[in-house]
Amino acid sequence: MFRRHKFKFFLLAGTLVTIIAFPLVAWAMNYQVQPGDTLWAIARRFSTSVTDLKAGNNLSSDVIYPGQNLNVPDGASPGVPDYTTLQQQIQNYLADKPGTYGVYFKDLASGRSFDINADTPLPAASTVKLPAVLFINSLVDQGILDWQQKLTYNSATDYQGGSGILQFSVKDGDQFTLRTLTTLAITTSDNIAYNMLRHFVGQGSIAGYMESLGGQTVFPDGQNLSTARDMAAYVQAALNSADTSANGRRLLDDMANGIYNEGIPLQIPAGVTVAHKEVFVWGSPGDVGVVFGSRPFIFTILSQDVPDPDQGFANIATITRMTYDYQENSAGK
Repeated sequence: MFRRHKFKFFLLAGTLVTIIAFPLVAWAMNYQVQPGDTLWAIARRFSTSVTDLKAGNNLSSDVIYPGQNLNVPDGASPGVPDYTTLQQQIQNYLADKPGTYGVYFKDLASGRSFDINADTPLPAASTVKLPAVLFINSLVDQGILDWQQKLTYNSATDYQGGSGILQFSVKDGDQFTLRTLTTLAITTSDNIAYNMLRHFVGQGSIAGYMESLGGQTVFPDGQNLSTARDMAAYVQAALNSADTSANGRRLLDDMANGIYNEGIPLQIPAGVTVAHKEVFVWGSPGDVGVVFGSRPFIFTILSQDVPDPDQGFANIATITRMTYDYQENSAGK
């Protein structure tokens, strides 16, 4: 039996708020240390030396920590790899795979990107929960909503099986705070939590917010379709939010602590943080997020007509690992 149909639940203990240095940085003069960084790797990336980094930051040892801000010597800059080879490798890998895949990549150091079918409308399914929660975060940041506000469950409008934990215990009249519902919508991909949030703020308002972020394919003809390019815009918006908002940082932390990790994170080495939102619709596995390696990157993959979901997620994991390896090998070039 396909493993995603098994009920998964465990307590999500602890946070990565002090571990994951999410805000993206100005690459010319200041750099915020990411998990797994070393002075040597940072020096390679910016074409400088460990000695100059230590001197410019009054460091007496090579010890650095995530979240630490480092001054980078003037004139240092990250290299800009040529992504033509990587794009071709991914195209070649997917060429004989059944189904349609939409892929979008963006290097967060240089802003360079490439895509494969990135504007093809494909099932968005649970990935739409990301911009929806981002929208609610923005309303809380503006003081329009409060995290402690409670919504009441109505089975006639809110019930949906599939992903999530509320389906196993919720009863009509049960109340949940916005904070609880947004967390469940991301960490357990809870469909009931998302439905309650969507009915509360309105799908039209969510759609308008998605369009304000640059979304071009937003609920066309009422269908929950999107594109790999649009999803990358929402991931970028989440990163931007984390620069200025504690709610944005919490959202990325939730994305890094979800219970489903069969796509983008599956082949990424242990210790490398991946903040992502996975999607399962039969025949349309997908995943969207950011990999915080030595050279962080956004990666979004949607699909359609994939006959074997397990193999579909394996394909996503494989092309993500191709990209991760390429980024790591390019970090100092």
